Amino acid sequence: MRIVLIADAYPPMRSSGSVQLRDLSQEFVRQGFLTTVLIPSAQLDVPWLLEEMNGVQVLRLKAPQTKDIGYLRRTVGEFLMPFMMLRNLRKSPLAIACWDGVVWYSPSIFLGPIAKALKKACGCRSYLIVRDIFPEWAVDMGLLCRGLAYRFFKMIEHYQYSVADVIGVQSPGNVAYFDYWAKQNGKRVEVLQNWLADEPGVECSIVVRDGLLAGRKIFVYAGNMGVAQGMDILLDLAHALRGRDDIGFLFVGRGSDAKRLQDAAKAQKLKNVVFHDEIDPSEIPGLYAQCHIGMVALDPRHKTHNIPGKFLSYMQSGLPVLATINPGNDLEILINTERVGRVCSNGSVVTLQKLAEELIGAISVDPEIRARCKSLSAPLFSPEVAVKKIIAALHPTRQI
Repeated sequence: MRIVLIADAYPPMRSSGSVQLRDLSQEFVRQGFLTTVLIPSAQLDVPWLLEEMNGVQVLRLKAPQTKDIGYLRRTVGEFLMPFMMLRNLRKSPLAIACWDGVVWYSPSIFLGPIAKALKKACGCRSYLIVRDIFPEWAVDMGLLCRGLAYRFFKMIEHYQYSVADVIGVQSPGNVAYFDYWAKQNGKRVEVLQNWLADEPGVECSIVVRDGLLAGRKIFVYAGNMGVAQGMDILLDLAHALRGRDDIGFLFVGRGSDAKRLQDAAKAQKLKNVVFHDEIDPSEIPGLYAQCHIGMVALDPRHKTHNIPGKFLSYMQSGLPVLATINPGNDLEILINTERVGRVCSNGSVVTLQKLAEELIGAISVDPEIRARCKSLSAPLFSPEVAVKKIIAALHPTRQI
């Protein structure tokens, strides 16, 4: 069986999305499926580049720049992206290739046209993996009002949903958002948990014992630092705990808010905070091995549910979690039910400080907490489970 996977992120990019797509595509191969990944690339000076990466056929297709640019240019670039990908696909050696299933990953919301074209050409079913609900979250955050731009994005969003036979959302709380869509004949929505493969650790370029935070219990945040994360409260927490010389805060990553947060820490003369640029994903296990608690931040204005990839990486490494998230998020139930950390959902730094100190105490007296974190990872958040679920949806009569 041949599967085509369409996305806008893949290694050598270091984003969590690119790591997820790498793990998913390699698991398709491991389970015996011939797998092709179609990726847009603004760096190409030719229409296409065909590679093989760990058994996965990767076709990079020249397309407009859509990363690290202004909102208007990004929107135009993403709108044109699927059409340019299609045009350059038709110039490639895979121009007449046929697949038995089309899978695509959102974000971006703009890949619907290429997914539809391949689905029609191959006469197969399609599966849309939705990891955030845009433009709704942008409205919740105050980044977008319900005007003309919002209506444009809603049109794009609804178009890509119309192409899918099955939509996989990352949390049970998001299923209700698709009720109207699932009522259409032949359409179905299901929970497809995030996933993360076990990765052999390599030496980490960040060595905590050689730096400012040596000898402390380390709260670590590794990942994107953007508007959606609402990370100011984590810096407020570090400020509130500045008098405790046994606790340190380590932030690793990039994003639109990274420099602002770093400048704020310097302005406040926080000696318990260290920032580092993003590191290669293969270094993450080595980083977490030096830390004690993982941090998750989601802006409290969010109304949709989100189980971030970093939560999975903390669980995989046996790190209990301190989370500050939006009220009602399914992640709160998961953390509390499985007893793998503490959750603040009221946006209060006072509450978060209390929970942080409580968790520091808990990891000292509860030797099983790290084991609970690791045991949660495999049955829920493995690529193996994700692939089996996708294949079952694409071919309902196939025996898995």
